[in-house]
Amino acid sequence: VVTVLLELEDVHARYGPVKALHGVSLTVGEGEIVAVLGANGAGKTTTLRAVSGTVRRDGTIRCAGKPLHGGPEAAAQRGIAHVPEGRGTFAELTVWENLRLGAYTRRGNLKSDFDRVRTYFPWLDDRRGQQAGTLSGGEQQMLALARAFMQRPRLLLLDEPSLGLAPLLVTEVFRIVKELNESEGLTVLVVEQNAHIALQAAQSAYVLEVGRVVISGASNELLQHESVRRSYLGY
Repeated sequence: VVTVLLELEDVHARYGPVKALHGVSLTVGEGEIVAVLGANGAGKTTTLRAVSGTVRRDGTIRCAGKPLHGGPEAAAQRGIAHVPEGRGTFAELTVWENLRLGAYTRRGNLKSDFDRVRTYFPWLDDRRGQQAGTLSGGEQQMLALARAFMQRPRLLLLDEPSLGLAPLLVTEVFRIVKELNESEGLTVLVVEQNAHIALQAAQSAYVLEVGRVVISGASNELLQHESVRRSYLGY
């Protein structure tokens, strides 16, 4: 039986007067990868921001059975790491400084954390002293992932990891996410435009349209679903 790690119940969110979410409900089981799909402006990014507390929201959000209130700090303390769209690395800092910032909420052995991260991102070692802003787009996306992983999160919120990346790199990013999920038990809620690769990585998915969940189910069912295929998979 899968334990529910994250639960959204009738969540609404707004930017000033503009409502972005109209009662979104979804659940993410411990150790699962769950995808949120939809067109631009469907409310996918806002759903993640509602969880990490970076947008005004109401409704109920529970993490590990307890209500989740407050902003990003509160979310981080509950073991939630958010990799925003556009990577969110600190361009002027070095790779190593970025990784250390990832671990700032935790007390612990930085070296052992770095060793763990290095098993998934071996190239980071050679680039420790390099300015993050001089990395390629793919490397910056990997660094953002590695930095989030330094937090030792229970739940990773991943926003549009494929954005602006070549197909080969997209495959690599999702391969690492799947590996972290399988070997570390990391739970992932991923927002993705590339429905095909997201459904291959995830166990289940939710499709949003204009701030509402319109379809949800197991990934293999959604891959066969007529309107999902037509709208998001292009066949």
